Amino acid sequence: MEGALDKQLDESMAQPGVVGVMCVDEKGLCLGVRGNSTPEGAGHVATLANKARELAPYGVEPVVVLESPGCNVLVKQQNGVTLAVNKVL
Repeated sequence: MEGALDKQLDESMAQPGVVGVMCVDEKGLCLGVRGNSTPEGAGHVATLANKARELAPYGVEPVVVLESPGCNVLVKQQNGVTLAVNKVL
């Protein structure tokens, strides 16, 4: 699985505008990180994704977008794994 995860992270980093990606399990353990993302934020990313799921209607997989003047962070949880993507505008 580690090789497949590394490949996905590398492919995500190759997308236009992406400057960082992080993959986290539901308990906040950092499974992998690339670019300007840091593993220290893994617990916060997992908590944000879990809280968004609590607020969303049943069956909806929410995407959380944190906006700032120069960069957006998109956070999505699916199948117990959360992905955070940092994109420059």
